Amino acid sequence: MPETWWRPDIYAKKRPNLLRRAGILRRIREFFDSRDFVEVETPYLQVSPGLEPHLQAFGTELKRPDGTKRPLYLHTSPEFAMKKLLTAGEERLYQLARVWRNGERSERHHPEFTMLEWYRAGATYFDLMDDCEALLRAVTDSGPYVRDNLACEVDGPFERLSVTEAFARHCEIDLVALLDNTPGMHAAAQRLGIRTAPDDLWDDIFHRIAMERIEPHLGMGRPTFLYDYPVAMAALSRPKPEDERFAERFELYVCGIELANAFGELTDPAIQRARFEADMDLKEKLYGDRYPIDPGFLAALDLGLPASAGIALGVDRLVMLAVGAARLEDILWAEVAR
Repeated sequence: MPETWWRPDIYAKKRPNLLRRAGILRRIREFFDSRDFVEVETPYLQVSPGLEPHLQAFGTELKRPDGTKRPLYLHTSPEFAMKKLLTAGEERLYQLARVWRNGERSERHHPEFTMLEWYRAGATYFDLMDDCEALLRAVTDSGPYVRDNLACEVDGPFERLSVTEAFARHCEIDLVALLDNTPGMHAAAQRLGIRTAPDDLWDDIFHRIAMERIEPHLGMGRPTFLYDYPVAMAALSRPKPEDERFAERFELYVCGIELANAFGELTDPAIQRARFEADMDLKEKLYGDRYPIDPGFLAALDLGLPASAGIALGVDRLVMLAVGAARLEDILWAEVAR
């Protein structure tokens, strides 16, 4: 069955949303331009698409003029290239990039979407929280964000809730006591009526509890920063100097939807390489696949990535919440073929 989003009767219904989308994108650029950020553009084709174990990339093949070939990927985030620009000397940069993630399609997921990323040399992840508060107000004239008739106001202070506080509040779980305690996490989940399997890892149970019992409560009434994740979920963030059991990472939630993911950036190349290898070992175990590590990114870390903080924010989700749309397709100019 052919796609029908281009039919005049269907398109007319969502055109007001699309015009508001265009206005939001203009305001995003105005916001960063007024704060002395440089807008950058980096290649979508990359040696490594991103190494989060559960993300699936689109692969392709580069044909050189001499007839030789090499595999490349559509990136899942412009993160690696933008951090190379930090190493090169840029101090405040942002990008509105198209990104691709295979195997994802739902009311809140699309295989191709728009990501806003920005990085600040010399900044902390708490500085990025301040950026987020100002940005969300700027793009909507401080109006509420809406999902399923639930309003999230942005004209007051946002909630800042640590992961340990969230587990205590919504699950009555002492997360600190259960760090690296897989049997204990199994028992805690089962007490909550959450299914577990014998081969579930600690991380699996953490994510399941968070998704089922914590995330639906976040960003209700006002946006929530969920911060200081266990270091097992550090990804590309650095451990907290005052407590290395946790990482300098936060996620921003609005109306129960994750909108952004931010790090105090990890700059140690040895630790980063070890994390990449562990993530790809897990990916191979779970999915029978692994992606190459970008040697250029590790070389940039060796040369010296400055102390910095960076964040990725889903623009399509931001627009969806800003206009009160029920699904991403209602705010996309055109859809990827099914």
